[in-house]
Amino acid sequence: MCVGTVQEIEAAIPRLKREEIEALRSWIDEHLEEQMELTDEVKQRLDQSRREIYRQG
Repeated sequence: MCVGTVQEIEAAIPRLKREEIEALRSWIDEHLEEQMELTDEVKQRLDQSRREIYRQG
């Protein structure tokens, strides 16, 4: 099945079995989590900023 739009995905979901929907939800959750992961550089910048704020406070 070739799915190209959100509307097509939304239309297909009700036809899935509950187990398939749960697997899809799990995949989406993992995908979103991966997209939000911070790079090491960003983590270092955040840590640096926290240290600076702590020293000033």
